[in-house]
Amino acid sequence: MSCVDGAHAARAHTGRMSAGTSGTGFMTTPSQLGTAAPAPPETEGSARFGMVAFSVRGRDFASVTGDGRVLLRLPDAEAGTAVSAHPGGEWWVRAGTPVGFGVPLADVNGKDLNAPARCAWLLRTPQRLAVSAEAAASAVPGEVGDPPRAIGAPETRALAGEGPTTLERVAAFTEAGLGALHVVGPKAVRILREPLAERGLSPP
Repeated sequence: MSCVDGAHAARAHTGRMSAGTSGTGFMTTPSQLGTAAPAPPETEGSARFGMVAFSVRGRDFASVTGDGRVLLRLPDAEAGTAVSAHPGGEWWVRAGTPVGFGVPLADVNGKDLNAPARCAWLLRTPQRLAVSAEAAASAVPGEVGDPPRAIGAPETRALAGEGPTTLERVAAFTEAGLGALHVVGPKAVRILREPLAERGLSPP
């Protein structure tokens, strides 16, 4: 069972299932924490009580304390795995109940936290967004919509995560708008221009 499957099963069991996106780098610094969410507009960071808390649709999934500890809300199984994998990590306990995993940022390579951080985000996000994010993370060039395979796998996943999976929808973006998507750079924009022009669509 995937992290998102387990998270949503747990929510359904407790009656908290929401009705209804792929980031790469995560937290090499506290300021990068929000990039775990595949759709950055859905993730918000705010300063509270001496820490920075990150939430999706108003539900906290992670925070960075004033002394540099990362706290991730995780189910027991994933929190236990994270504790075992990181010598400096520990259970995050509130009012005597385990709620996740904590570790000093200085004790870990930020990339090592990608998987548990993404799981924390998936656990707290509405089901529709989580399913969309999982689909985007597995998007294969040339097999999602009609953008050309040549744009590359990261770019394909970025487009799938943001929604423009057809050339018609890509044409609605400006070049700056496409460039603002994570990992969609000038080369991918240049590759997209040719098929857009062939279809009589306005290139970005």
